Amino acid sequence: MSKNKLVVLTGAGISAESGLRTFRDSDGLWEGHRVEDVATPMAWARDPEMVLEFYNQRRRDILNASPNAAHLGLASLQDRFDVRIITQNVDDLHERAGSRSVMHLHGEILKMRSSRNEGLIYPVIGDMIPGALAEDGAPLRPNIVWFHEEVPLITEAAKWAAEADIFAVIGTSLLVYPAAGLIDLVEPEAHIYIVDKKIPVIPAGLKYTKIEMVATDGVKEMIRQLHEH
Repeated sequence: MSKNKLVVLTGAGISAESGLRTFRDSDGLWEGHRVEDVATPMAWARDPEMVLEFYNQRRRDILNASPNAAHLGLASLQDRFDVRIITQNVDDLHERAGSRSVMHLHGEILKMRSSRNEGLIYPVIGDMIPGALAEDGAPLRPNIVWFHEEVPLITEAAKWAAEADIFAVIGTSLLVYPAAGLIDLVEPEAHIYIVDKKIPVIPAGLKYTKIEMVATDGVKEMIRQLHEH
């Protein structure tokens, strides 16, 4: 008997409880930086050294962080469900928690790539060094999908969303597109869970269960409800 497909869209709220801040938290700044200064192709063209230092610091923060109960809870569901995680986060906390099927829509901070060829990807060991080149001779940049860039994996993510028997949205404001549009692709008969400390605006006509809690408590409650069904 095949397992039901549980597709989970996660955002910054699930990693916040591991101590990783998000630029959408309060003042619109990300660790004191405007998004335009560190997370756009224009920023990279203007000041690559500052961009690299910003991501080097984020990488150090992530390597010092640990998966929390929400990450671990989702991994534990793999025994009962075919769990597929679509994350907007660039950290590796889902993988470290044991989740086996994780798609990083916005890239991975522990990898770098050629600034000319997005298919030339390498692991980052330590810090990225300004001026380092990929094998095609182009400067190495973080393997991050920046604002104003295409999201290469969105087609595959859309396929996952459309195949979901259960779809969960955890710790995301549903403000960043195209990721936010994935909920519109879920089949009407699928069950939807929304887990967030502040429930985002949901498209009209969707049937869903809302769990207005921080991710660690909310995932625990979602697991309890899933076990009851």
